[in-house]
Amino acid sequence: MLDASSVPGSCPVTPSFDELLRVSARIGCLSFGGPAGQIALMHHEIVEERNWISEDQFLQALNFCHFLPGPEAQQLATWIGWKLHGVRGGLAMGLLFVIPGALVILVLSMVYALAAGLHWFAAVFVGIKAAVLAIVVQALIRIGGRALKTALHKALAVAAFVSLALLALPFPLVVLGAGLIGFAVAAFRPDLLALKDDPIPPPATPRPWKLTLRAIGIGAALWTAPMVAVLTLLGTDHVLWKVGLFFSKLAVVTFGGAYAVLSYMAQRAVDTYGWLRPGEMADGLGLAETTPGPLIMVTQFVGYLAGARAPTPFSPVVGGLLAAGLTTWVTFVPCFIWIFAFAPWIERLSHARKLKGGLAAITAAAVGVIANLTAWFAIHVLFQQTSDVAFGPFAVSLPQPQSLDWRVAVIAALAGVMIFARRKGILPVLGICAAAGLVLGWV
Repeated sequence: MLDASSVPGSCPVTPSFDELLRVSARIGCLSFGGPAGQIALMHHEIVEERNWISEDQFLQALNFCHFLPGPEAQQLATWIGWKLHGVRGGLAMGLLFVIPGALVILVLSMVYALAAGLHWFAAVFVGIKAAVLAIVVQALIRIGGRALKTALHKALAVAAFVSLALLALPFPLVVLGAGLIGFAVAAFRPDLLALKDDPIPPPATPRPWKLTLRAIGIGAALWTAPMVAVLTLLGTDHVLWKVGLFFSKLAVVTFGGAYAVLSYMAQRAVDTYGWLRPGEMADGLGLAETTPGPLIMVTQFVGYLAGARAPTPFSPVVGGLLAAGLTTWVTFVPCFIWIFAFAPWIERLSHARKLKGGLAAITAAAVGVIANLTAWFAIHVLFQQTSDVAFGPFAVSLPQPQSLDWRVAVIAALAGVMIFARRKGILPVLGICAAAGLVLGWV
């Protein structure tokens, strides 16, 4: 006999909290493959298999999460939990989506910090870095094809690339500028951003201001509590304060997905703070690609290395653990705030044309941001030496041809063939390229 949860198109059913916990833990442990794979997994488990959420509800929430800063898959998981069991459901499903991957990448970060000087370990990561370059190129093509629908979208993407790669403008300024342009264009020419009106009228119920303000107030207090402790005990010169402040800022400007913000994070972590070397950022991205959970979890890798390398008054391991924990906290607490504060407004926000225009413009600009990340990775992964060249208002870091690492170039070409010609998944590509790096490392 079929129950309601197995009949397509039937009314959604509400699971028990214990059942929600079991399914959430399963999704958290199996959420490989980046946002697309994670969203597909949730759709299969929640909509198709169990009918806990209707198809229309799922798609409306997904569209909403695309417009929020932070990892859309984790926020969608939080929204599903909130829809089914309120705040405790949102906390349960959102945390279980993050915790498995956070634990895995924390262990990998510790191993990386301890074994980075070993020859065989470095050889393996030569292959991983090369694979990451091909993966980022794939992400650029995939996201660009989805986001650049009009000539204005393409112009915004080009402008964002030039602003970051050649003018070295701050990433938050680029995001804000794109949003303001989209906000203005939506008021007069929404067709330039391919905006369409929602045919479903907004709800007639009172606006949920009380729920929103309470969520923001409680969330902000929890978000800032660790930073207050660091400020009181260690001061503003300690690496924990710098790590927490940097990733707190990052958490509110991560529009366009993880790849969009990685460029800004990589350049600041490497060039401004000196927490990592250029190739290590690619190593961290490779580790994040192999673990379940959001790709933005690479922030924990950066935090751990920063804390382990300037741990005083702690030991390197304790300093790394504290910095990794702080990084994860300030990165993901805002994701819960956005959902708990704005989930009751989803049906109303779908009618806010100017807001949709601003967010659509930010998404288009994110393609240019990812292109900048791709160029930055290519230069620092393929070449061992670069030189800065300035001409007029522009400045660019150019590779020195004689410093080309032929091993990385060969493995990157291999990764490109596997991804674009053979349609291999990310995990097999990373495994084969790591093995290739180990082999070529002995040549």
